[in-house]
Amino acid sequence: MRLSALLLLAGLSFPGLSLAQNHYQYPFQNPNLPAEQRINNLLSLMTLQEKIDALGTDPDVPRLGVHGSGQIEGLHGVALGGPGGWGRVFPPGVRHGIPGVHPLNKPLETTQFPQEVGLGETWDPALLEQAATEEGIEARYIFQSSGRGGLVIRAPNLNLERDPRWGRSEESMGEDPYFTGTMGVAFVKGLQENDGRYWRTSSLLKHFVAYSNETDRSGSSSNFDARLLHEYYTVAFRMAIEQGGANAYMTSYNAVNGIPMTANPMLKDLTMKKWGFNGIICTDAGALTFMVTDHKYSANGDEAAAAAIHAGINQFLDKYQPGVEGALQKKLITEADLDENLRGVYRVMIRLGLLDPPSLVPFTSINDKDGPAPWESNATKQLALHVTEESIVLLKNANHALPLDMYKLHSIAVIGPRADEVDLDWYSGTPPFVITPLQGIKSYVGSSVKVNYAADNTNGAAVQAAKSSDAAIVFVGNQPTCGMGWGHCPDPTEGKEAFDRKSISMNPDQEKLIEDVYAANPRTIVVLVSSFPYTINWAQEHIPAILHMAHNSEEEGPAIANALFGKYNPGGRLVVTWPKSIDQLPPLMDYNIRDGRTYMYFKGEPLYPFGYGLSYTKFGYSHLDISSPTIKNNGQVTVSVDVKNEGARAGDEVIQMYVSYPDSKVSRPREQLRGFARVHLDPGASQTIRLPLAAKDLAYWDEAAGHFIVEPGTVKVLIGSSSADIRLQKSLAVAQAQP
Repeated sequence: MRLSALLLLAGLSFPGLSLAQNHYQYPFQNPNLPAEQRINNLLSLMTLQEKIDALGTDPDVPRLGVHGSGQIEGLHGVALGGPGGWGRVFPPGVRHGIPGVHPLNKPLETTQFPQEVGLGETWDPALLEQAATEEGIEARYIFQSSGRGGLVIRAPNLNLERDPRWGRSEESMGEDPYFTGTMGVAFVKGLQENDGRYWRTSSLLKHFVAYSNETDRSGSSSNFDARLLHEYYTVAFRMAIEQGGANAYMTSYNAVNGIPMTANPMLKDLTMKKWGFNGIICTDAGALTFMVTDHKYSANGDEAAAAAIHAGINQFLDKYQPGVEGALQKKLITEADLDENLRGVYRVMIRLGLLDPPSLVPFTSINDKDGPAPWESNATKQLALHVTEESIVLLKNANHALPLDMYKLHSIAVIGPRADEVDLDWYSGTPPFVITPLQGIKSYVGSSVKVNYAADNTNGAAVQAAKSSDAAIVFVGNQPTCGMGWGHCPDPTEGKEAFDRKSISMNPDQEKLIEDVYAANPRTIVVLVSSFPYTINWAQEHIPAILHMAHNSEEEGPAIANALFGKYNPGGRLVVTWPKSIDQLPPLMDYNIRDGRTYMYFKGEPLYPFGYGLSYTKFGYSHLDISSPTIKNNGQVTVSVDVKNEGARAGDEVIQMYVSYPDSKVSRPREQLRGFARVHLDPGASQTIRLPLAAKDLAYWDEAAGHFIVEPGTVKVLIGSSSADIRLQKSLAVAQAQP
């Protein structure tokens, strides 16, 4: 099928535009004109009603032949199906989808990677960029070959997991802003794959800003000082915009210091004026209504719509039309205000090439209709497997309990509620296939090892399987949708969107299952498949080996089998602090992280620290060097360290660079991540790792001055394998700023 025919099928025809000739009916169709000039022309041609219509997530203007793109979910793979039922069709001219079981609403299969927390646990920005690139390829392929989906992808989620009770912890890449920002930049670059002029897809960041509670989220306020705003909560978003090139984001439901984010002045004052952002700012679903009903910020829908428009909102996920029309009638806003905001939407559409002849856009090429879809290729399956392997974290390995040697085993028990499932979360798509841990293990050992399976201990099944096996592997953890629809999550140890966890301990039935299996067979291994931390103190004390992995990967089974039997050496690292007890946590709504949150301010000893993860081999550190003993106020140094694999197995080490501020005149974190690198080393091999350290990354926000300040004095550069495993350190002098 020819490209032009595919585009017509997808509703991407260009009335008034000849693909064979450089003939343009309207100036906005001319790709040789500056973007702002094209947008000026387009807005001048649109009626007021068309402008109001374009404030939804459908920026089409059918009368003018403008066919833009709506938004889709894509936290860890394109979501056009899955438990959330994403991807209902919105063809041109139809704004409420095709109801029922219309064929065009059939879920589409797409590659599914681990949840965002699992993507974070790879500590591998380059690999994450590859995964995001694949997601962008699949989104563009679907959009152009079928007209479904969209090119504005709601990902990554850059909210910080400051509290493990947060029900959406699975959607966060961690508790550290620098780490989350670094991984977020990689994700954005992969999705957008900027060729200098066009993007393959557009990354829409979620959710700006300071959102990490589900309890009362539609009317709650996240309260903290200006330093935490600039040093913690907005860092990852700033990095994704300034370094990654993201030009779209979604505001969060909550208020910050009493002002709902849907109408917060920082949308303009910070992201636009300070960071140079000028694209799409959309509300979360229902947020406009919540300004009236829950926040009590606006007296009615007209005032709420006006406040959102003045703040910079240009796309609504809500019933917004009556409010906007009322605000216009009451002269609370003007048509010029709509024009100013809509410019951001069409800037993104131009970058996606949707106002240009398809022949000019390199990303419009589509695989031959007889060839495999992107998610069917072996290369894509191998990528999903590799990402999943890198996400696995080895939490304990006493007396070399792992890896298992299949040639010394006659039988093995595979036990637990997560053993024969690949659990999809609310923002998952529909994978083309899934391989469960049980299936992966059976495939790995073949007929040479008997596999005894028990989902639970009903009638003693799990104990019997463990007793009759040489080793037992217990798969436990949460069910990411709580095994129910949207409005239900009865288990207090579990959470999801709209439900925070009430407990961070293991489900009692699963805890007892582990204890019973261990009593039956001391050679027990626990695999925790979970979206968030658990206080698994008993298991840490008694179980010989423990692994953690996130949900959702189509390749979950092969990845965990490869790790258990040593074909793959785990190298993932935790991205949040795992407490020993819920008593170590401040109240959920305390957004002042200095009161004891994250590795930077945690009080007491955690169960597992931020950055923690073991390996089947050992790594030695030596020869820490800094390129200069002094760093200029606006300069940069290079920190280098030699890392050697001192064991007998090849493996990955994650070198982590932290800084501390012993001479600071203001309160600073006890240590702060400022660089990291994941490297693969063969046995006996060594490598010099070089990490840049810029003076600006040592700055703090001065509230009185209203900007960042690099403080002169001494900082300590700390190099280690986790935030609690510092191997080497060296002092660095920060020079006084020049007058």
